Amino acid sequence: MALLTASGLLVVAGPADAEAAASCAGRKVRTLPFSTGSVQVHKRGGYVCAVTVAKKQGKTQWMSVSVRARGGRPVVDRGRFKYHAGPVTVHAGQRCVWVEGEVGRGSVSSGWILC
Repeated sequence: MALLTASGLLVVAGPADAEAAASCAGRKVRTLPFSTGSVQVHKRGGYVCAVTVAKKQGKTQWMSVSVRARGGRPVVDRGRFKYHAGPVTVHAGQRCVWVEGEVGRGSVSSGWILC
């Protein structure tokens, strides 16, 4: 009986686990909403982390997240996912970052932020 109960709890906890996997370390400094999702931006020390989260989760769809420190190359995660793209992390130090996210046909681009 305990095994069945534990199994039931794991099924219930499934989406929460997916959401926990999408989180970045540090404190959330920005949420960039758009029509089909949002990009959550976190900062810890000199590191910036971003994850794109879909509004309608559970359906496989195109998603991407990108974060780039000024003067550096973007770190990107893109593909077909059910819940989120990322997290991706860059060492920005005191530099500005540019964050982009996409879910299906919706997208957001931050411009230079956290300067």
